[in-house]
Amino acid sequence: MAQAEKKADEKIAALQYSKSKIQLAKADYEKKLRGQQKFNSIFLKEYPERVILLSDTLEKPTLDNLWNYLGHFYEKAPPALKDQFSFEDLAGIYSENGLTRLFAVCTRYAEIDGLKVLPKGIYLCAGCTEENREQTLRELLHTARTKYGAEPAFTVQIIVISGILHWNYEVQVYIGNENAGHEAESQERI
Repeated sequence: MAQAEKKADEKIAALQYSKSKIQLAKADYEKKLRGQQKFNSIFLKEYPERVILLSDTLEKPTLDNLWNYLGHFYEKAPPALKDQFSFEDLAGIYSENGLTRLFAVCTRYAEIDGLKVLPKGIYLCAGCTEENREQTLRELLHTARTKYGAEPAFTVQIIVISGILHWNYEVQVYIGNENAGHEAESQERI
């Protein structure tokens, strides 16, 4: 009887251990699910003026071009002006009139071809993955038009590194200057 009781206690301990692992996995899953719901929500954010340098050849991120993307942008600067350039460790995709190019955000720069100024103001934003990036972009553009009366001329998709060999995006659609932001101040999430 003592042996049978010992085996029953061992089985109970094993089941309790299994139950605790299941509870931990469930809590982790629920946390990720809550984060995903937050990740997919649309929000307003005010950005200062930003100067970006567009690539003349790279259209979208790949493992190869993200590995040393800043080298690509330093190479784009003429040799005599290279020391006048520095970049944030931040890349993205800029789209305007059917043209899509990777970009780097400049912290110092000289006037050369390929520079674009992203205006200061309020941007409609949403986080997304590669899989739902196009759908998120369409939703943001639709919201910008219907809710804010904006006709965005360009879109920005900031690359957010989310792990080794993996990235997500923060899609940004310009909806106006600071005056449009009064509504943004009172309404952080949409």
